[in-house]
Amino acid sequence: MYSPELLDHFEHPRNSGELPGADIQVQIENPACGDILELTARIEKGRIGEIRFRAKGCVPAMACASAMTQLAEGKSVQEAREIGKDDIVRAVGSLPPASGHAAQLAWDALQAVLKMAA
Repeated sequence: MYSPELLDHFEHPRNSGELPGADIQVQIENPACGDILELTARIEKGRIGEIRFRAKGCVPAMACASAMTQLAEGKSVQEAREIGKDDIVRAVGSLPPASGHAAQLAWDALQAVLKMAA
């Protein structure tokens, strides 16, 4: 059902937890399923120096959050704007048809961070 990459991100999440001294903190909720994603980031000279997540939700939501932080960390704000939902799905291998909301939640949270970084 889940790809090996998705399970790896879920079982060994990258960039999870709090980020003390973060410049930006956002929380996005999917009202349809109840998943919640909190992102904190530190922006250094126009780049995402560090980014962390905390998630409450399904396995795909946590995996997509982990993958998205890996895609975004170290990139300039402009480069991070080019990350799409499809990039997040590819990073977790694939998503079951009913789990597209997980990539959407991760993408929405990243967009909220980038909006505050501008």
